[in-house]
Amino acid sequence: MDVEISPTRKIIVLGVDRRSPNNIGWCAITYGANRLFWVDGYLLCVEVYEKSFEYEVEEREFYISHVCYAAFPNYSRILEVGKGAQIPVVNVSDMKIYRNLLNAILKAEKHDEAPPKT
Repeated sequence: MDVEISPTRKIIVLGVDRRSPNNIGWCAITYGANRLFWVDGYLLCVEVYEKSFEYEVEEREFYISHVCYAAFPNYSRILEVGKGAQIPVVNVSDMKIYRNLLNAILKAEKHDEAPPKT
């Protein structure tokens, strides 16, 4: 039996925004997301359309429509957003794909905040 491990070659993120954890949670709940992700002190809401999964299988490139993120130093399995409104949070810090996604976001954020060259 042959087993071939063929990881995704590339992730393309079409939009990124830094937001507050509360705003991410409320947006996720009203949008219909079923969970948020926690990676090394950050909360992520990742919006992906079904077509992205098909394309990943065909091309090994994965498109993410939008990622919202916030500093969230202490992991909690549930994010309370308001009276009775809560959303599960999954700790994915041990997954390469999410660590790489977060690193790319933080690197881009540093680049965006750099003072203009004179």
